[in-house]
Amino acid sequence: MKSRDTLIRLKRFQADERRRQVIQIETMVAEFERMAGELDREIKAEEAKAGIIDPSHFAYPTYARAATARRDNLRGSADDLKIKLEDARSALADALDDLKMVETLDDREKASERSIAAQ
Repeated sequence: MKSRDTLIRLKRFQADERRRQVIQIETMVAEFERMAGELDREIKAEEAKAGIIDPSHFAYPTYARAATARRDNLRGSADDLKIKLEDARSALADALDDLKMVETLDDREKASERSIAAQ
């Protein structure tokens, strides 16, 4: 009985940990996308101020060039995190399935014990 309770607590802990990982990755992706959006607005403002929108132009603003590189890096990082997010969601689903299976087995065993004790 005690080992079943320990196993259930372990599976709940694992599921909670996976859930925290998913939330953390989702938060990071959202933050990276927000920052990339802000950089887009800053790049457009800098281009409008300079009157040059062609990055290959010799007088293209240095800040706009640097912000573009930073924005592209953020988007690349967000894309990498989205792949990790899918893996984390899959791991969460597996952990929840394991927890459900253990809880179901525990419920069956308890019901069986109750029916034996009632006889």
